[in-house]
Amino acid sequence: MDTSRSTVPVPAHLPPTAAQTTPENPWPLHLLSAKIEEYVARMSRIWVEGEVITYNPRPGAKIQYFTLSDLNEPAAMTVKIFTHNLRFALTSGARIIICAKPDFWKGNGSLTLMADEIRPVGTGDILARIEQLKAKLRAEGLFDASRKKPLPFLPRKIGLICGRNTDAKRDVVVNARKRWAGADFEIREVQIQGGRAVDEMLGALHELERIPDVDVIVFARGGGSVEDLLPFSEEKLLRAAAAAKTPIVSAIGHEADTPVLDFVADVRASTPTDAAKRIVPSMEEEREGIKNALMRGRKHLRYLIGEQRSQLRFMREKPVLSRPGEMLTLRQNDLTALHRALRSDTAQKIKLETSQSEALLQRLRTLSPQSTLNRGYSILRNRNKKLIRSINDIESNKTLEAIVADGTVQLEISVSDIRS
Repeated sequence: MDTSRSTVPVPAHLPPTAAQTTPENPWPLHLLSAKIEEYVARMSRIWVEGEVITYNPRPGAKIQYFTLSDLNEPAAMTVKIFTHNLRFALTSGARIIICAKPDFWKGNGSLTLMADEIRPVGTGDILARIEQLKAKLRAEGLFDASRKKPLPFLPRKIGLICGRNTDAKRDVVVNARKRWAGADFEIREVQIQGGRAVDEMLGALHELERIPDVDVIVFARGGGSVEDLLPFSEEKLLRAAAAAKTPIVSAIGHEADTPVLDFVADVRASTPTDAAKRIVPSMEEEREGIKNALMRGRKHLRYLIGEQRSQLRFMREKPVLSRPGEMLTLRQNDLTALHRALRSDTAQKIKLETSQSEALLQRLRTLSPQSTLNRGYSILRNRNKKLIRSINDIESNKTLEAIVADGTVQLEISVSDIRS
């Protein structure tokens, strides 16, 4: 602790600064309290924003006390204000800005804020901040349709984050089970308004994300003022919803209520009842759909059967099926005609070949030596079957063979028989 500007005296036997204290030579607690009181007293006034919690008005008291909670983090501090400086009716849950000076009471070591002015945060200011946050998250792509996860057709379990004993819880559960009697819920009832709302909803979200068969998570609450719905526009909750692996459904308020969670969630339901319609199918509608599908299927099947029957009738009316013997008759007629043609062609071919053979035979007979022999001529051959064409071819005392028309004659030739 810096004591260079301190007016609180430190006894000579003690370390002059807090940094010089040791286990052997510590400061007494009253000295530390006096130093803190002095340090806090030097702090200037400051404007602080937060939410009022645990406020119990004290009629007739000069000073009113309440607790101011941080809007996003778990931090709170007691605030004091003179009753005459309280210009409007303060209520728990109100979002305010105060001008206050820190005040330390060394008697019990408590730090409080002494406020001299309190201003309510107007709806316009809140809406302006919400619009700034929307623009920021939109620029980061958290609103993009491409990152939205589709809802399952029939979730195994439905995670539901809602207030304690609220109409929103009943609307979701009752209407979902009207549509699908077996709808199963994992319900987390938490604070959905006030300083602890964001932290409790975040805890419920992380818990439901860890349950394997929770296939969809619904944030549900009824309508309310802009201030009432502020937890659903807090950046910490929005980023957690955007990072969730389970599809998120936002069912906050009524038709006109649009907290930023509506833009970050995978599906926006206008009301808790609308959320019930979106997360489970209607059993009646599914039955009707199956019934209609069966009717359409039967109708189409009858049409297909009718088409096939028509094609069968068409095929049966063709000659090949209606008079199958006719095809055989036609083929038989064709074979008979071919057989006749073949016989005719073969006979003519034989006749032609016979005529040509007879002509060749006649020529052969004309040119044959037999014809010459038939006219009385003969042919001489020696014993070597060599034709005798000249007297010179005949040797004396030799046997010759004479071929006549009807046989052969053996001749004995002597020299005297040979005449030139």
